[in-house]
Amino acid sequence: MQTVIMFQNRTIPVYLSESNKKTMDRLAETLNRKWVFGKNALKNCLRSLISVEVVGSEATLHAINEKDTLTISLF
Repeated sequence: MQTVIMFQNRTIPVYLSESNKKTMDRLAETLNRKWVFGKNALKNCLRSLISVEVVGSEATLHAINEKDTLTISLF
């Protein structure tokens, strides 16, 4: 299933195996927290974020540059 979220005034596609409101809320909360408190490598990924893939409780953040792609835990 595909949906979108707004992050830093950009529309980012999110790919999920099954969607629920709690997962989407948790994803948005985690991305915003990482934007403020994350390390530089994570911030580089978030600056060039093009899509997110959620599997279970993990989100893979796909960036323009493949080496910046990261997987983070949502819980």
